[in-house]
Amino acid sequence: MNQAWVVAVDMGYGHQRAAYPFRDIAFERILTANTDERVTAPERRQWRSLQSFYEGVSRAHNLPVVGPWLWRAYDHFQAIQPRYPFRDLSKPSIGSMRLQRLIRRGFGGGVAEYTRKREDLPFLTTFYAAALAADHAGRRDVFCVVTDSDINRVWVADVPGESRVHYLAPTALARVRLLQYGVPDERIFVTGFPLPGEIVATAASDLARRLAVLDARGVFRARYRVATGPAAAAGAPLSVTFAVGGAGAQAGTARDILASLAGTLKDGRMRLNLIAGVRAEVRERFMAFIRERGLEPELGRSVRVLFAATKDEYFAQFTALMGETDVLWTKPSELCFYAALGIPIVMSPPLGAHEERNAAALMQAGAGQRQEDPRHAAEWLADWTRNGALAISAFNGFLHVPQHGTENIKRVLFATDRSKVVLEAAPPGLSEPVAATSPAV
Repeated sequence: MNQAWVVAVDMGYGHQRAAYPFRDIAFERILTANTDERVTAPERRQWRSLQSFYEGVSRAHNLPVVGPWLWRAYDHFQAIQPRYPFRDLSKPSIGSMRLQRLIRRGFGGGVAEYTRKREDLPFLTTFYAAALAADHAGRRDVFCVVTDSDINRVWVADVPGESRVHYLAPTALARVRLLQYGVPDERIFVTGFPLPGEIVATAASDLARRLAVLDARGVFRARYRVATGPAAAAGAPLSVTFAVGGAGAQAGTARDILASLAGTLKDGRMRLNLIAGVRAEVRERFMAFIRERGLEPELGRSVRVLFAATKDEYFAQFTALMGETDVLWTKPSELCFYAALGIPIVMSPPLGAHEERNAAALMQAGAGQRQEDPRHAAEWLADWTRNGALAISAFNGFLHVPQHGTENIKRVLFATDRSKVVLEAAPPGLSEPVAATSPAV
């Protein structure tokens, strides 16, 4: 049975969400680089300090006056250079040099050292620091899942040519960026983002059902009836899922959404799923907003708050919910790649350079919409179902965003000759290579 060391990090949801589809091949368990029992107390303090800083700055973004200033100052250090023109960006950045110094002092080394007891198994991680730490520790067959459509220089070693890390890019756009950072082409595989296999398997039938709801007047289906095929009967309520990030910085938006949708929720025209994840304080805020609008009788009917005690329970419940979700409203994090399931993405304002790039890539693929004023969500959501805009986004996402990341990554991991591995072809659109002057592209 093919197995691998699977390593994530508990910082928000993105890196653990990307690791969740590999639970079936994880040797022993999915290791968490910053909280696993094998991590020493000093290293754990380093991780905790990093996480507290990020979450604090994310939440501070909403503070009046000083909040945006603090965020801009922080975001300056995770900035991503413009993609054009194609040029050599392999020179180490301040952030990458600082990370390498920390790694030389033992940062990320606990889990890397633990996995040396089975060096015959590949080392698969969804966090760049864990990959670079494993490479520094002498681990071979290190694979790093890239979790955004564009990335900062910190993902790559100071001397890329001496590193042995293989990168599993969600799109060919990310591949081009890695080439700019100096990663050899033979160590980059364009696989797509890893999605849970159980929801990929039902994506086509889920899309057919969803289109009947998203295209209320049949505008889209009348034009593309041959491409879409038969769909479920129309008339079902529109199911909107609103998900906040791990820091909970966008939770307050739920108050405006509930205020706008209250009438449609009470009369059964819409359903709203509020995703609190594993954060009890976010759940309590959601419940307070629900009580404020007099929607407690709708709990379990048109209003649902998804909360779980553990990340694994949350990911399982979230995955199941995606099959019945018609619209996913979220910041442009790794959840943008869930557009591949035929779910239109409504994007709240991005936090950070990588989310800005995710938003741009999703818009380029025609698979997402930027949110309008949440206080008037009932109006613009209704408009977008009447004019077919959400149906178009759903269909574009299904066609143009790669679906088979999990399967492709497994093929790369367990191939006897990786130079000859055959991957599921990525569709055009979000994964389409950009024009570049480099002969390697």
